[in-house]
Formats: sequence, structure tokens, C-alpha cells
Amino acid sequence: MANASRETTPKPAKSSRPSVRERFDALRNLRPFLRQIWDTSPSLTLATLGLRLVRALLPVVMLYVGKLIIDEALRLVGLDARLTTIGQWLDSGLLEPLLWLLALEFGLAVLSDVLGRLVSLFDSLLSELFTNATSVRLMEHAALLDLEDFEDSELQDRLDRARRQTMGRMTLMSQLFGQAQDLVTIVSFAAGLIVYAPWLILLLAVALVPAFLGEAHFNALNYTLNYSWTPERRELEYLRQTGASVETAKEVKIFGLHAFLIGRFRELSEKFYRANRSLAIRRAGWGSLLTALGTLGYYVAYAYIAWRTVRGEFSIGDLTFLAGSFRRLRQLLEGMLVGFSQVAGQALYLDDLFSFFEIAPEITSPPSPRPFPAVIHQGFVFEDVGFRYPGAERWAVRHLSFTLKAGEVLALVGENGAGKTTLVKLLARLYDPDEGRILLDGHDLRDYDLDVLRRNIGVIFQDFVRYHLTAAENIAVGRVEARGDRARIVEAARRSLADDVIAKLPRGYDQVIGKRFRNGVDLSGGEWQKVAIARAYMRDSQLLILDEPTAALDARSEFEVFQRFKELSDGRTAVLISHRFSSVRMADRILVLDQGQVEAVGTHEELLAQQGRYAELFELQAAGYR
Repeated sequence: MANASRETTPKPAKSSRPSVRERFDALRNLRPFLRQIWDTSPSLTLATLGLRLVRALLPVVMLYVGKLIIDEALRLVGLDARLTTIGQWLDSGLLEPLLWLLALEFGLAVLSDVLGRLVSLFDSLLSELFTNATSVRLMEHAALLDLEDFEDSELQDRLDRARRQTMGRMTLMSQLFGQAQDLVTIVSFAAGLIVYAPWLILLLAVALVPAFLGEAHFNALNYTLNYSWTPERRELEYLRQTGASVETAKEVKIFGLHAFLIGRFRELSEKFYRANRSLAIRRAGWGSLLTALGTLGYYVAYAYIAWRTVRGEFSIGDLTFLAGSFRRLRQLLEGMLVGFSQVAGQALYLDDLFSFFEIAPEITSPPSPRPFPAVIHQGFVFEDVGFRYPGAERWAVRHLSFTLKAGEVLALVGENGAGKTTLVKLLARLYDPDEGRILLDGHDLRDYDLDVLRRNIGVIFQDFVRYHLTAAENIAVGRVEARGDRARIVEAARRSLADDVIAKLPRGYDQVIGKRFRNGVDLSGGEWQKVAIARAYMRDSQLLILDEPTAALDARSEFEVFQRFKELSDGRTAVLISHRFSSVRMADRILVLDQGQVEAVGTHEELLAQQGRYAELFELQAAGYR
């Protein structure tokens, strides 16, 4: 049973604040994250890492050159050279070492600036490539998932978080690379300090530990807040879109919904703001207090270095080098510890991205699929089929048994909720039955390759998508690989009666339809439906299914569409769903569904003669025209 197996799929439970172990466990995500960065562009990755390595060594070299400059300047001050002009100093050659040191420091400063700009350039290029590559991977994986996944609210939350991670994790890349750079710099500064006073490094590290623990604590709280508010974030986005979109503008204006939607948005957004503000204030307060401990450690060490300089153990240049090294080392260590905590926190967010990639579809092709019949000979057989939507107690269809013969047009009739659309989804293997099986030419649908099966089925649902593309592309999505075949597109439009609609557009088939983009032209509901129906003809599949795609058409237009459908589906297997009995009576057979079960099967005349539900519904509809 498909649903049963879905329920056993492990799902993360993060409703409470992550433990220290969970935060450190999340670091396992860094390896695949870095692997993805490398796969995105090995050359850019090597370039930015190489430049960062060189740049990491520059601070200690520049500081040491500065020490040499001070010592050299003080040496010159102590000389009794009796030189009064710059020319005399230059002629004496005494300034030459100092000038070379100044030139070296200038060159290092320029090199540092150039390297910084190159690192920023390569980071931005790599960041954009990574974001694009991850977005593509996200779309590719989403395309593999089952329809059930997109109808599950929890999985929708995971998808929403995964989408945000494709854009939001590139700061993590810069942090990781920056920390690698800082680590090299720390080692170089520490090597210099060890020569003078190794215990100072230990003092500094101990003083910074409280700030690190505090940062780790608040990073975890921040992640928990963002995680727990995922449904509310989606609701905020929904309210934002509903309150300001072309699709909802008419009803929002007519019903005066602006105040209601704005009030709902303001209430929800203010709750989220208050939660964020409370956490931010606590974080700022504790962060200031804990950082002060690191500052205290720095000044204790600074006082020690100054005391040894006064005693003559260090030169003024040594004092400058050691004080500068210690100050930079403190900044780097503090940034390193806080950065490590932030990396651990961001690694938790990577769980959202990688856990989405771990979701595996259940509706897949078998390892060795049967060849799909070039021509369907027998048709489809439903054998005691039962299906229940995930989480639902009521069966959508159950004990469903009937035959869809090859080459016939079968109409499905029933009240809302009778199971008509569910039956179509089962035919297209958007879902698999929980009970029974569906056969195609005597073999289970699950024995065929999934992609090949769907290529041979053309379905237009009642809630078809209005693509904000050109008219030609809107039709071509029915068989997108043939989008360059204009003759096929034009023929599909002719069959669906959309050619007259397109002929009125300013740019014909090249006109963008829909008002989302500039120069787009919107269509009426009925015109959109004719374009959508053209997709089914564009597909040119063995099984055609129209699931109430003509609801927005007037009676005459719908009759013409179905009349054309009947003519063009001659020899093909077809299923149509419509509430208008004037249309379904054209079918070879009519299947009457009630509460997910077959109540009756027959032609229009046979079903009327039975005086059952079909005849009752027909009379109710006919009475409206009398």
C-alpha cells in the first residue's frame, strides 16, 4: 500500500530546541555542502582558496615589517650623524634600509587590497553558480516526487525551507572559506607569540570561551524560532500574494477584503516580530557581557607586554608587534569561535536542504519495465481498486471495477466527491491504488516505465495551469520536446478551437498571454480553456482525458469542443468528465460514480431507461432549461 509505506518514511522531529549533540551532529552536513561547492566549479573553488591562503599570511608579515620599520626608525634617531637635510640623509645611504621596508609594506598593502577584491569577485561568482546549481537540483528532485508529497502540508514546509536554503546558505560558504583563511592567520600569529610568551595564547582562549558558548546557545534558539515558524511564514507569503496579485484582485476589490487580509498579515507579522525582538534583545545583552570577558583577557595580556617593555626585555618594535599580534589574535580567535558556532547553527539549516533531497518517490518505474504497447489493444481494467488520500479516513474510491475498452470514449458522471478526478489520477499513476490493481492490456500499470506511460496519456485537469508564456509555448507544454514544431502547435490549436482566439492576439502565436509580464495579454476563462485543451491534442497520446476542462465555456462552445473531441478521438481511447449531460451523451459509454463506487454503466439511453441516479441528475439539469 502506497500510503502505508509513506507513513514509515522517517521525518525529522525538531519541535524543541536542538541539543548540543544535535548541533554538532549537524556539522556532518558540511562535507556534502563543500562537495556541492566543488562540483559547482572546481576552478573557482581552487582560485578563491588559493587567494585566501596567500591573503591569510599577509597580516603577520605586514605587522612584522611594521616592527622592523619602528626599530629601524628608532636606530636612526639614536645615531649622532649630524645630518640636517633629506638630501644629506639620502646621500649618506642611512635611509636605504628604512625606505626598502616602507616600500615593502606599501607593496604588501596594495597586494592585500587586490587579493581582497579578487576573493570577493570569485566568491560572488561561485555563490551565484552554486545558487543556480542548487536551485536546478531542487527543481529536478521536486520533479521526481509524488503528487502526494505536494499535497502534504508537512512536506510543503520542508520544501519551503529547502527553497530558502538555496538562496540563504551562501553566507555559509563565505564563512567556511573565511574561517579557513583566519585559521592560517591565527597559526602564523600564534607562532610569533609563542616565541615571546606562550601562556598569553592560553589566557586569551580561556577568556573567549564564554562568548563562544553564548553565541552557540542563541544560534540554536534562532534556528528553533525559524523552524517552528515555517507554517506561519508560508501563511504570511500567501497573505502577501493574495492581497496584491492579479489573480485575486477582482474578488479582493468586490468583497472589500483588503482590510481583512492586511489585518491578518499585520497580526501574524507582528507576532513573529515580537518573538524575534525578544530573542535579539537577549542575545545582544548576554553577548555584550560575555564579550567583555574577552576584552578583559586582552588588556591583562597587554599590560604584561607593556611591563616587560618598560623593563627593557622588549624593544618598542617588539611592543608594537606583540600588542598588534595579540589584538589581531584576539579578534581572530573571537571571530573563529563565534564563527564556528554560527557555522554549526547554519549547518542545522542545511538539514532542511539535504533532508528534502533524501525524500524518495514511491511511485517509480520497475527495474525491468515491460515494453509499452505501440497500440493499446485491450484497454484498461480496474480490478477491485481502492484508494484513500494520505491522512484521510474516508476512501476516495473503493471496490472500483470496470473496463475502459481500447478505442472507446468513456464519460464519467457523478456528484462532486464521487471520485471522478481520483480515478483519472490513478489512471495516470499520479497515485497508486491501496487495494486492487489497474491493468493495461492485461498487465499491471506498475509493470510499465512511468515516463513512457505518462507520455502516452494526455490529461487536461479542471484546474489547468495558466502559463505566463507565449500562446505557442502554452500549447507546446503538452509535448514540450516538440515546442519547435510550429505546424504541430497550429494543428493542436485548430483541433481545440483555440486558433480563433490566437488569431485575435497582437502577435499571434508569439504573444505572451497573462498579465504577469510586460506586454502580456490576458484571456477570458473560456479562451484559456481552449488553449489548455490544445495541449491534449499537442500530446497526441493514446489515451486522452478531459477532466471538466470546459467549465468556463458557454453551452454552445462546450458542445462544439466535445463534438470536435468526439470526432478527433475516433479510434483513440478517451475519458471525459463533464457536468453537462448534453456533452457526456456523446460518449460511447457512461460510467456513473457514487461515493467512490460504480453505480451504473451504459449508454445515455440505457441509463435513462434504468431510472437511477443518472436519470435523476439528467432530469434535474434538463428542468433548468425548460
